Amino acid sequence: MRVVIAPDCFGGTLTATEAAEAIAAGWRRGAPADELVLRPLADGGPGFVGVIHAAMGGVLHRATVTGPLGTPVEATWLLNAGVAYIESADAAGLHLVPAERRAQVCEYVTTRGVGELIAAARDKGAHEIIVGLGGSATTDGGSGALTALGVTGIDDMGSPLLPGALADCVRVDGTADIGRAILIAASDVENPLLGPHGAAVTFGPQKGADPAAVDRLDRALGTWADAVAKWSGRDVRDTPGAGAAGGLGFALLALGAELKSGADIVSGATNLSASIGWADLVITGEGSFDWQSLRGKLVTSVAGIAAARGVPCLALAGRVAVGRRQAAAAGVEAAYSVSDHAGSVEASMADPAGTLAALAEHVAGQWGGR
Repeated sequence: MRVVIAPDCFGGTLTATEAAEAIAAGWRRGAPADELVLRPLADGGPGFVGVIHAAMGGVLHRATVTGPLGTPVEATWLLNAGVAYIESADAAGLHLVPAERRAQVCEYVTTRGVGELIAAARDKGAHEIIVGLGGSATTDGGSGALTALGVTGIDDMGSPLLPGALADCVRVDGTADIGRAILIAASDVENPLLGPHGAAVTFGPQKGADPAAVDRLDRALGTWADAVAKWSGRDVRDTPGAGAAGGLGFALLALGAELKSGADIVSGATNLSASIGWADLVITGEGSFDWQSLRGKLVTSVAGIAAARGVPCLALAGRVAVGRRQAAAAGVEAAYSVSDHAGSVEASMADPAGTLAALAEHVAGQWGGR
């Protein structure tokens, strides 16, 4: 039996490569005769640059940029045949903010480092800059990134906005300098900037925001959106994907970026469709298989490719929060939870790779060797 293993990262515990290797290790124990092909993936979030580099090669560049807390961090971006690939999480990721500080700083973290990476790619002559969105610590509407590119929010005293002061924005000044590059926002999040499905309400709690902070952030983003719309001449706050990476998607769209599926970009780079066409079974996975997964994220993208090829697809996830019918409608024949198999979330988190491998071994006993 030929099996393609194509997971996303398992948020904060396993990279996509580590997840693929853990699933493969367990599968080999459960179905040792099966032939496995590993295709770790990313949808624009953590692991995006690494997966693209592993698949396509190119030159990795290191840069010291402004991290989400305003202190320097080291980030990596990729240049391949004139196309730059940037992972926003590398400069503004949630992993760069200690868990115990997130509630205190969630309204002040910045995407400035992402803008600095875009500027670095511009300065290297990239003709296309693809920015992977996801895994961010920020809800600044991309204001920090715009500042790094020459666009600044101004308060009623005529002073540049400080991080966390979007609510004081009265206008936006400046011209964004991205050279002659085409800008691509790579994301599989369909959320708008504002409202009940917006950046603050949907993702703010994951970044440490309590209900009061979520409300302040949503209102501040509304003020920011008004100013950016006047400056850019385009109002993109309701565009699907504007809420990605805490509103960084909104800022890039305001600059004229095209929104593309991060999963599709990675699938193309890794030649996933051809690999799946060769397979008898596809295994995908992520940290949480939930309602957001059903809105075009990587797992459902993989399942869609498998369905088009007539190949069954299974999902292994840290937790599963969708029913069988919902999963089946997305092309996932069956979904399995690591935490359920391990006995608790605590057990699965204590040994992410081991418990994922154990689940894969169990599933291989049911599906492998056919």
